[in-house]
Amino acid sequence: MNGLQIVVLGSIVPDPLQTLEPVTGPAGPALKNELMLPAVLDPWAACALYEAASLAKKTGGKVYLVALGPKAKLQQVMMNVAQKVPFEIVVLDGPAGGFADAAETAKALAAGVEKIPGLDKGKLLLFGGWQSASRSTGAVLSMVGELLGVTEQFQGVDELVLAEDGGFTVLERVEGGCYQKSSCQSLPALIGWATGSLPEPPNNPQVGMANMRLIMPALAKAAPAPLKGEGLTYASVEVPSQRRDTRIVKDASVDDIARELADWIRA
Repeated sequence: MNGLQIVVLGSIVPDPLQTLEPVTGPAGPALKNELMLPAVLDPWAACALYEAASLAKKTGGKVYLVALGPKAKLQQVMMNVAQKVPFEIVVLDGPAGGFADAAETAKALAAGVEKIPGLDKGKLLLFGGWQSASRSTGAVLSMVGELLGVTEQFQGVDELVLAEDGGFTVLERVEGGCYQKSSCQSLPALIGWATGSLPEPPNNPQVGMANMRLIMPALAKAAPAPLKGEGLTYASVEVPSQRRDTRIVKDASVDDIARELADWIRA
């Protein structure tokens, strides 16, 4: 299929290798020293972006990245991401923490997608992460699809194959390490990517320079997306507690181990 428009929804998140400590501030929950934490493109969204670029290269399509976050931080992250694959960016200047309201975030992202010049939903593939390192569980992605009228949605996708007649098939993860294979006859569609099968592309300075010529003006023209979070409250914010009970037992049967584990979980 020629002329595909692949729109990737992605945001920046604190580097997962950092220690993230939740705190309660004047404006509500936040991360301790959040402004000082190094940021990266959400790893789930990064997988979606690489899959989008690979698909666009095969079909002659075009990739757009719609990113919501503080534009100063976005600029820092894009200096690295821009060297990976070619894309155009739509920037929404707003908070990128994990405590923003999912519905409000989805409305802002949907409005950003609608602003893409020449958007043709008959050729649209809406990509994103099946889950998120900041907003989790793909809630935002599915709501963006609904707001845009994209009702064919697939989550936990590891493979997407386009057919010459304009249709496509996807493999979605299901329980037990199995896949569900689904087929559709036409676009648009929403794909929530798992990890796919592609490695992270190597840095290419030429791609980076070409991308930055478009990224810098887009950052300068970033639309404000304040995400006020009105009516949103949190009862508490804390790091999950760790619990470890170790007991060494020799020659226990599989049934005994399973029974003891079940009893421990119930307790």
